[in-house]
Amino acid sequence: MPAAADSAGRAGFVPISPHLVPPTLFARRKHWAERFGIAPVLPMSRAEMDTLGWDSCDVILVTGDAYVDHPSFGMALCGRLLESQGFRVGIIAQPDWRSAQPFRALGRPTVMWGVTAGNMDSMVNRYTADRRLRHDDAYTPDGAGGQRPDRAVIVYAQRCREAFPDVPLVVGGIEASLRRIAHYDYWSDKVRRAIVLDAKADLLVYGNGERAIVEIAHRLAAGEAVEEIADLRGTAFVRASGTTPPAFTEIDSREIDTPGPLAPPVNPYVPYADTTAGAGCAPEAGPSGTVPMPRPAPSPTLIAPASLRPRRGDRARTVIRLPDFEAVVADPVLYAHASRLLHVESNPGNARALVQRHGDRDVWLNPPPLPLSTPEMDRLYELPYTRRPHPLYGEAKIPAYDMIRFSITIMRGCFGGCTFCSITEHEGRVIQNRSEASVLREIGQVRDTVPGFTGVISDIGGPTANMYRLACKSPAVEAACRLPSCVYPQICPNLGTDHAPLIDLYRRARAVPGVKKVLVASGVRYDLAATSPAYVRELATHHVGGYLKIAPEHTEDGPLSKMLKPGIGSFEKFKRLFNEASEKAGKKQYLIPYFIASHPGTTDRDMLALARWLKRNRYRADQVQTFLPSPMATATAMYHTGRNPLRKLRRDGEIVPVAKGAKTRRLHKAFLRYHDPANWPLLRQALRQMGRADLIGNGPDQLVPLRQPAAGASVAASPKGSTFRTQHARPTQHPRRPPRLR
Repeated sequence: MPAAADSAGRAGFVPISPHLVPPTLFARRKHWAERFGIAPVLPMSRAEMDTLGWDSCDVILVTGDAYVDHPSFGMALCGRLLESQGFRVGIIAQPDWRSAQPFRALGRPTVMWGVTAGNMDSMVNRYTADRRLRHDDAYTPDGAGGQRPDRAVIVYAQRCREAFPDVPLVVGGIEASLRRIAHYDYWSDKVRRAIVLDAKADLLVYGNGERAIVEIAHRLAAGEAVEEIADLRGTAFVRASGTTPPAFTEIDSREIDTPGPLAPPVNPYVPYADTTAGAGCAPEAGPSGTVPMPRPAPSPTLIAPASLRPRRGDRARTVIRLPDFEAVVADPVLYAHASRLLHVESNPGNARALVQRHGDRDVWLNPPPLPLSTPEMDRLYELPYTRRPHPLYGEAKIPAYDMIRFSITIMRGCFGGCTFCSITEHEGRVIQNRSEASVLREIGQVRDTVPGFTGVISDIGGPTANMYRLACKSPAVEAACRLPSCVYPQICPNLGTDHAPLIDLYRRARAVPGVKKVLVASGVRYDLAATSPAYVRELATHHVGGYLKIAPEHTEDGPLSKMLKPGIGSFEKFKRLFNEASEKAGKKQYLIPYFIASHPGTTDRDMLALARWLKRNRYRADQVQTFLPSPMATATAMYHTGRNPLRKLRRDGEIVPVAKGAKTRRLHKAFLRYHDPANWPLLRQALRQMGRADLIGNGPDQLVPLRQPAAGASVAASPKGSTFRTQHARPTQHPRRPPRLR
């Protein structure tokens, strides 16, 4: 098909390939620089480059994390992958962002920049759920805080442009991935533009982007202009507004999911025109206070010839136009509507391209990337990582590395669809597995090469512990499905839940010579585990070191329905199986339940019910997590709009209760820590206001004592063996499952 250039210079714009079986990740002919061989460690200085005989780097990756040459760290994984393609890759880790000079340290990259904030979103990394500054950073030598800027992707991208403005700039990682359209920003309490605009990037890679990053590097190295790269899955870029290619059908998102009265029919071959008063201006509010979505203006210049008009159902040539940035800023219902459509169009098997106008420019999102096959996963995780921090750091301790250095990743992705979590949104819900042989080889490598190994594999898992080799029974159903979760409101009958391959992997891992114990530290999806008593027995007998973390998150249907989490009965069933298996194995083991305070859908009475459940079951939460609205999450859309995007939006539809005020959030957190005397005055006041003063007293069924203990007095503990501590990592983004530049 002939290339169609637009006024923004984005040429060669062709539809995404409809084929769902891509060429293998390692199929391309290697770049000429492969003659330099494999670097012992990717260089961070010109001296290291000189030792390798390099006069320049082809690709320079900039990251907010310390450089650890381990596949759990995104820059190492992407760097070694590009190296395997023949490129010379350099790393600029945690640079001083106050000037462009540190970004010139390795010279001018000949192919491209790759920029990421690191394994965690920089704002989640630096601030608590109460917007308080953290003073530590697990991804920094000796855990020092303050080594990366706020909104690091934007800041790093600006410095790269200052250093070498003519070099193509690609941004990725979880911070960029979760900001690929207009999004609510919790820290500024406003809706921000898509990050590709603020970063002034040429391309944004989102999700599992290994395929995209390899293609981008090879095509740029072959002389293709970055403006011509517009057909890759898992990428986003900017185009001039109103220049949708003639080959595409453009669908108004309201035709798919109507947020209120249906607009007049829209000609699908006519793009949106700028109907606002000026670039960047919001449309006027109507009599009801709502803001209408701009109507398309006729434009006879882009009517597609009949031969190029998409066939009915031709998703490869269909783009859905989301409400404009100005509209979602002004209208919460349209924001929730846009969020819903983004998540509906997230299955690689049936997703269509999306476009959202920001002033006079369009942000175009190609469909999500296709999952990696098992041979591709094996080869990716068996690249020549040293599995250690860069020698530059000397004896400094990097907490995130210490956590994962003896752990093994066996899969990626999650089909749980929890609305507060970023894993499904970033890695996808199709589980991508490694082979048993590959996992066992890596265990042997850890045993033989990682300093300090004592025979204990600290974790064997991934985003979850027990989704290894679980998948839909029908590929056709999987490709067509649009449900956000495979396990809510109950486990889908089309989902295979056979844990036998995972049990076999555990047994073979334990049998590796030199391995004394293999622990499971990844979170167990307990509703799935409860379908396999044999798995629970194997887990409890061999793979728990006294405590097993589990995440029921709440006990009440209101918040659970907004989280897409199963009822507390599923947890009780798993707990019974686990306790029976532990007792039979002769072990005293405990479950560590995680809970979230102030999640959308949670009322004061829901938190009271949870606190009473905790007391009845004699659980004491030491550290608890207050809901943090991370960008692009469905729960964040609920928090911002008070609407439920899990259902079709109606202006008179469901209103979701949201705890936003600091006082309410403190109260909800206090309910989780009902046993802390510091919280008793607040809880007494709340119980009286709720008409539940009967829960104040010293009885076994009462929540808090009537009187405050004297200063220095000790507080009676619960009966022996009943106190357990619940600790939360920073929400949804964990060193065990770091997002990559993808």
